[in-house]
Amino acid sequence: MEPRIFQKIEVANKPDFGDILTKSFELFKKVWVEGMLHLLITFAVILPIPVLIYVPFISVIIEAQASGRPDFNPFLEYPVYLIVVYVVAIFVFAIIANAISYGIIAHFFMVCKKTDTGAPMEAGGYFVYVKNHFQKIFVLTLASFGIALLAAILCYLPIFYVMVPLQLVVVIFAFNPQLSVSEIVKAGFKLGNKFWLIAFGLIIISSMIAQLGIILCGIGVLATAFFTHIPMYYFYKDTIGFDEELHANTF
Repeated sequence: MEPRIFQKIEVANKPDFGDILTKSFELFKKVWVEGMLHLLITFAVILPIPVLIYVPFISVIIEAQASGRPDFNPFLEYPVYLIVVYVVAIFVFAIIANAISYGIIAHFFMVCKKTDTGAPMEAGGYFVYVKNHFQKIFVLTLASFGIALLAAILCYLPIFYVMVPLQLVVVIFAFNPQLSVSEIVKAGFKLGNKFWLIAFGLIIISSMIAQLGIILCGIGVLATAFFTHIPMYYFYKDTIGFDEELHANTF
């Protein structure tokens, strides 16, 4: 039996672009601190990964610097099979980092919902989706990467098309973690296709607004960066909406 979310997408009302932006600004005033915390936590998790990537080369780089070798290339210092293992490891690390980021963003969507509806909100819980649904998030990240890569291979133009469904995938997962990966991706494309232009406009405008924090000596972007997700929350709410009996145990 097809999940109810697809029926709701079929009968979804057209969202109002201006209304979503207005509501997004109002909600941003209430959740900007949470947004900044989610971003900082994401940085704290992801930033060590480049360090891990360069650890194997530290001794070789130090040796090369000491000997003054201008033609130094660390990849030539190791056998081919080790380089292959290294590249695969980098890819796995990158997917894990993105999966954790997806989980943190999913939690932010839940924060938006609770703040918007006035529901009680527990402190912390930033990794609750990662803890309870990591395997699904990991596969979802792989699927999103594969779709984006395929779009890029096709002369990049399809990227503009798939960016809408891929943005919707995270919010759909946040409120429907019981769905399979294929169902989440399918729902993202189905909803994105129906209201593509509105969603695309929201993504572009919200991304531009999120960058305004750079004006405040750059540091302000930490507070505004997560604004990009708020319009997607309202886009979901105004089209699919919430089944409280379904979302009562979302985590």
